[in-house]
Amino acid sequence: MQGVVDYAIYMLDPTGIVVSWNPGAERIKGYTADEVIGTSFSRFYVEEDRRRGMPERALRTAAEEGRFTAEAWRIRKDGTRFWAMVVIDPIRRGDVLIGFAKVTRDMTEQRAAQLAALETERRFRLLVQGVHDYAIYMLGPDGQVTNWNTGAERIKGYTADEIVGEHFSRFYTEEDRESGLPYRALETARREGRYEAEGWRRRKDGTRFWAGVVIDAIRDEAGALIGFAKVTRDLTERRETQLQLEQSREQLFQAQKMEALGQLTGGLAHDFNNMLAGISGSLDLLKTRIAQGRTGELDRYISAAQGAAGRAAALTHRLLAFARRQTLDPKPTDANRLITGMGELVQRTVGPAIEVRTHLHPELWPTLCDPNQLENALLNLCINARDAMPGGGVLTVGTANLSLSGEEARRRGLTPGDYVTVRVTDTGVGMTAEVLERAFDPFFTTKPLGQGTGLGLSMVYGFARQSGGQVRIRSAPDEGTAIIVYLPRHLAAAAEEEAPAAPVETPRARAGETVLVVDDEETVRMLVAEVLQDLGYTALQAADGPSGLETLRGARRIDLLVTDVGLPGGLNGRQLADAARAIRPGLPVLFITGYAETAATGDRLEPGLHVMTKPFAMDALGARIKAIIESG
Repeated sequence: MQGVVDYAIYMLDPTGIVVSWNPGAERIKGYTADEVIGTSFSRFYVEEDRRRGMPERALRTAAEEGRFTAEAWRIRKDGTRFWAMVVIDPIRRGDVLIGFAKVTRDMTEQRAAQLAALETERRFRLLVQGVHDYAIYMLGPDGQVTNWNTGAERIKGYTADEIVGEHFSRFYTEEDRESGLPYRALETARREGRYEAEGWRRRKDGTRFWAGVVIDAIRDEAGALIGFAKVTRDLTERRETQLQLEQSREQLFQAQKMEALGQLTGGLAHDFNNMLAGISGSLDLLKTRIAQGRTGELDRYISAAQGAAGRAAALTHRLLAFARRQTLDPKPTDANRLITGMGELVQRTVGPAIEVRTHLHPELWPTLCDPNQLENALLNLCINARDAMPGGGVLTVGTANLSLSGEEARRRGLTPGDYVTVRVTDTGVGMTAEVLERAFDPFFTTKPLGQGTGLGLSMVYGFARQSGGQVRIRSAPDEGTAIIVYLPRHLAAAAEEEAPAAPVETPRARAGETVLVVDDEETVRMLVAEVLQDLGYTALQAADGPSGLETLRGARRIDLLVTDVGLPGGLNGRQLADAARAIRPGLPVLFITGYAETAATGDRLEPGLHVMTKPFAMDALGARIKAIIESG
């Protein structure tokens, strides 16, 4: 006992007089043995405890119950207080009480640490309960809710009494519960330490909200899992804002496409007039030579008319595909092939005063992007280059393969790897440093009012970043401009363009097969009907939707409906097809339209519905009609 210094151990007589004193008592309480032996142990109590009779009560409890334990303030010799843990045991000889053994330990530091921990916990609890924008709660190892803050009550609608002890999966949608998503979330948090996701969740009233969810695994000092901390935030408004922003970006993208089309209209009107002159002139000469009986030269005029019509059709199809709204569709793309296919369009856009050159890498890697967006980006860059060369000049479109290491990639704002570059260079006026700094800002333009939206370069930048790439500009006043688009290399090969099918003889119809042709353009209706009759079909004709519907209501056999999409009379081609299939279930329908395919009929066609875009070769129409009727 005399060697113990961390505990005050001393003996009391039955009345509480100190009869022994160890070094630990001297160290803790400050008194020497000579100073304290023979005095009452009540001197170590604080004044208020002495007034309440606490020393006497402690001895009485120890004598009656066999032990007294407590924690309380005690006083040292110098008057300072310390927090003491006290144990008093009675000492008996037979049935006679002869005194008490008293052990006191200084617990001041431990109590301070405990109070600090309690205060920290209290403040944390107040903080968590005071958060209203986040649902913050704890889960047991199996996913049962163990506590619930006011934010959880506000967001999810349940009170703590309703939800504590319930499994957290009740907040998930029915389809997510059936797929096992709540249990996969806990397993991910258990395995990786954290699970983070966004998705639909359910409130108490059954309504859904878009939630951002974080689940963290909580482990004790030994690493054993003791539960999960779960934080949920209602992101419904943010998600709606993002969707609206994406819609706005799509509208801006479409607006820029339409601006680019507006830039083309003047030159295209001139080119289409030339093509129409070739067609109409060839037909006039055909009529004259037939009247003269000079049939030996007819093939020459027919070929000229067909060539002009083919060029007009190809340009029209490209413009329609370019102009229409469409879902973005990244696919392996050969930039060389795309640039080559745009050659005529680019030359018409920039005009005869500008020389267009290409420097295409012979073994260019494919890239993964939306080719329509790439085409739009290139056309915008070419229009900008044209405007930068009002007196004419040279426009060069080039491609290259580029491998970037860490530092080179970071300097360009890219991750290290392989890239395809598309470069558009002009010999124009160039840009000042101030213009260069703002070149990619939306709606920033140096063009006169009404001659540009300022969306061109911002759209090019957005397309490149969306595709995992980057755009950089090199320019100086009077030194021209080079704009380089970086697109990541794609390891799969670019899709090959379908080769035109070789002409084949169209098989003739079987006896009695009938086709109804509905088109408001009399010439088209007449030509289609004659092709059908030449192949042995019975051809019925109607000039509008109501007339076509009246024929369909009749008793005659009809094997196929061929209809334009845009029809007069208050019933368009798509509505006519729906009505026709209600009257004659399973009737196949072929839409013939001057619009881009999916722009006219939608992205998906039901079984039995088909589409061909005008203009088309008559033998191709005959083969398509025969194939549809045979398959039906």
